[in-house]
Amino acid sequence: MRYIILHESDKRIRIKTPILNMSMRQADLLEYYLKNIPGVLEASVDERTGNATVIFKRKMENKKAVLEEALSVYDETKEEVAALVPEETGRAMNREYQERLVFKVLFHNLSRILLPLSIRRIRTIAKSIPFLISAVSVIFSGKLRVEVLDGTAIAASVLRGDFTSASSIIFLLESGEILEEWTRKKSIGDLARTMSLNIDNVWLETASGEIHIPVNQVNIGDHVIVRTSDVIPLDGKLCSGEITVNQSTMTGESEPVTKNIGGYVYAGTVVEEGQGIVEVTRKSGTGKYDQIVQMIEESEKLKSDTEAKAYRLADSLVPYSFIGFALTALFTGNITKALSFLMVDYSCAMKLSMPLAVLSAIKEAREYGISIKGGKFMELVSQADTVIFDKTGTLTYATPKLMEVITFGDNNPDEMLRIAACLEEHYPHSVANSIVNGALEKNLKHDELHSKVEYIVAHGVSSFIGEKKAVIGSYHFVIEDEGAKIPEGEIQRLEGIKEEFSRVFLAIDGVLAAVLCIFDPVRVEAKETISSLHKLGISNICMMTGDNRKTAESVAASLGIDIFQAEVLPEDKAKFVKKMREQGHKVIMVGDGVNDSPALSEADIGIAIESGAAIAKEIADITISSENLTSLVMLRRISRELMDRINGNYRFIVGFNSALIALGLAGVITPSSSALLHNGSTIMTGVKSTTKLIERG
Repeated sequence: MRYIILHESDKRIRIKTPILNMSMRQADLLEYYLKNIPGVLEASVDERTGNATVIFKRKMENKKAVLEEALSVYDETKEEVAALVPEETGRAMNREYQERLVFKVLFHNLSRILLPLSIRRIRTIAKSIPFLISAVSVIFSGKLRVEVLDGTAIAASVLRGDFTSASSIIFLLESGEILEEWTRKKSIGDLARTMSLNIDNVWLETASGEIHIPVNQVNIGDHVIVRTSDVIPLDGKLCSGEITVNQSTMTGESEPVTKNIGGYVYAGTVVEEGQGIVEVTRKSGTGKYDQIVQMIEESEKLKSDTEAKAYRLADSLVPYSFIGFALTALFTGNITKALSFLMVDYSCAMKLSMPLAVLSAIKEAREYGISIKGGKFMELVSQADTVIFDKTGTLTYATPKLMEVITFGDNNPDEMLRIAACLEEHYPHSVANSIVNGALEKNLKHDELHSKVEYIVAHGVSSFIGEKKAVIGSYHFVIEDEGAKIPEGEIQRLEGIKEEFSRVFLAIDGVLAAVLCIFDPVRVEAKETISSLHKLGISNICMMTGDNRKTAESVAASLGIDIFQAEVLPEDKAKFVKKMREQGHKVIMVGDGVNDSPALSEADIGIAIESGAAIAKEIADITISSENLTSLVMLRRISRELMDRINGNYRFIVGFNSALIALGLAGVITPSSSALLHNGSTIMTGVKSTTKLIERG
């Protein structure tokens, strides 16, 4: 694509494309293509002018060269370009509200110039009727809300014959309503797009067996296999098996739902137990946006306690506005001064700015790889004093490495690795992934060798290889629970395994066949993260692991962890979290596996690692990127800044609007000026609430 650079600064390049009056689709294709250029923080395209603005990382070099190279190969007809654009971009909605607002302003001002006085008065009376009806209906409901203030102010102006003030009040209220609705819908839409379902591959049942394919290659009518802890990738009907599904994110049901053959399942919900085959009824990328928007709008989780308190206080002040109006009118006889109380209210600004601040903070956190299910959890993060980490896949890398396969009996290491990978690939976890990757590195194909697999939470996998039972998992599961025997004379080989390795045991037909040694290195940023959390007011940092005590003690000492527990089971983790909460601590639990789910659920705030088990992410209140543990530090900072913003908004709204009332009573400003300043400050507070909490470099 040819283009002209219009302006360039340290971070920003603005260009002119040769396409005038782009279609919305063309603008979306170019915008999302630009956003996905490496090093680009943000990009926007104006479809009417054909101009595009690209914001790069502050210290990025060769910005012009990177942009030129990307645009030289840009082709809007390519499928890979179209795949970058989400189901809904918000562009059409923004255009609709822009046009509504422009039309509203133009029509209001032209009518004042062109229409005769008598027609303007009739028009003002007609437009006041909906406000009066709304006020009366609220009164009859036994409440005093801001609608009553608005209706009374308009009625008082009309009865006094001040049609200009009444018209101005109506115009400001209608314009404010459009802006409030637009700003809120935009914020919800932005958040919904960050919460889009992200599943890359699925298991597909075919005539030749199970195959692993990209989700975008699945068609309606195909059969997709789902198992315990899987995210259901696509809408469909269960045509085989029985599963228990956690579908609270889509339907709001708090308890898991059992699905039998013929039962409908939703994309994005999670299989808590069982295995089944889903016949796909809707392809990838269709219909999820509206469901997510509905979930956000209906979720009470978006309201923090601070928000709720501000709302209640704002509504409780409405009766005092009427008392002030009545007393001023009674003692001064000046209706103009009395109207000052009705032109100003506290709830409008609070009910716009508070949720916008939360939605904006959630969206900002998403830019750092943090997905948050509601403002309530950000408030709790800001208050927390205790963080409990699972070790494997959390404090250690999500991609541990297979170092060695130690075989027992006459078993071949490559064959044992092939079998282990075949079993483990169905239940992705960081350790399981290391085994699958180890087989890939050795070019060992592991086509389906087994019958139906069964996952035993926090223990391992059980299946059959031909007629022989195969189990893989922890020592406790394979040796103690399953009773697998160690071949005679080989106990020393088992005892000689290095302490730094995590161990996965494989037994076939009741006999230990191999031990897979996994090196689980601590994340390089873990120590810095823990130190930063301490500085940000976290007094207790704990670690829990199923590993042996020596390994746990070594990791805890190297990272500066306050408390650790080793050789724990899932129920032990949950008990420890409960104990800390009973002692009065606000607890954050961070984990990635199915076995962390009880503890995540028990904590005040459950945080899951993005690369971890689907059930952990479903139960968790917050999900963080697996790329860098420092996102926890950013989460704490954003949460604290959000609470400061909410409290600051509250103080400003109360102070500014109280000043408007005082100025109105003193006769310094007119009722229409009060209304203008009140609505203007409401919109300004709302807009300010959508600005960044932390400058991103």
